[in-house]
Amino acid sequence: MQTNKPITLNGQPIAGGKFPLICTPLVGRTLDSIMAELAVVLPKKPDVLEWRVDFFEQIGDSDAVVAAAKAIKKEAGSIPLMFTRRSTLEGGEKIALNEGQVIAMYVAVCASKAIDLIDYEMANDAANIVRVRDAARANGIKLVLSFHNFSYTPGLETLASKFLMADQLGADVAKVAVMPRNLDDVLTLFSATLEAGKILRIPLISMSMGPLGAVTRLFGWTFGSALTFAVGASSSAPGQVPIEDLNTVLAILQKSMGGKSVS
Repeated sequence: MQTNKPITLNGQPIAGGKFPLICTPLVGRTLDSIMAELAVVLPKKPDVLEWRVDFFEQIGDSDAVVAAAKAIKKEAGSIPLMFTRRSTLEGGEKIALNEGQVIAMYVAVCASKAIDLIDYEMANDAANIVRVRDAARANGIKLVLSFHNFSYTPGLETLASKFLMADQLGADVAKVAVMPRNLDDVLTLFSATLEAGKILRIPLISMSMGPLGAVTRLFGWTFGSALTFAVGASSSAPGQVPIEDLNTVLAILQKSMGGKSVS
């Protein structure tokens, strides 16, 4: 089975099947600051943008969120937009919304069709996952089901189960991000990614965070991770590297591998 599976939209691989995709986060607290971020980020030509709405001061106003999503999408043009509320339990900002209100926001943003992908943690209640999945599917939006551990790296079997769970829950993309305490943990993440790529029917994203994990952001694609996050203007997680540095490393490695990714 193919281990490197590209992320698709409307039946076509994003960025013509580029592997890996480079995603840059938007973490502005106001629409003006997000637009300022975009002015910095867009000339760097990311393949995907991620709007971390948990940073947004008006997150409690669904109309304001939808309006901001539309403004971002209009500015981004053909670059796909991923919408993410990262839970505080998995490293996100503290927000004044309960989970029911978050779901209502997700449903509204999906209905607006101002986004292309939406991220939701698979640790959430099964009923909420179904509601997000159904809203995404009804509007042609790809669902990323994610797992984050900012404290440590679980064992290989646990990581494998997280990848598989995302697939079983109906995700279009499975994402796992963990914190390494040593280089053995980084190898565990690489191994879990490689093995999951052989089993999963869907694309996957994986990374180790922090300084030790930076290598996974640079080389994770060789083990099957379809997307990596890079700093365009501001970082959204520890260990992200500037998009310029990432492009340099990718160009060197892909040239040395004959212009092809591992599969």
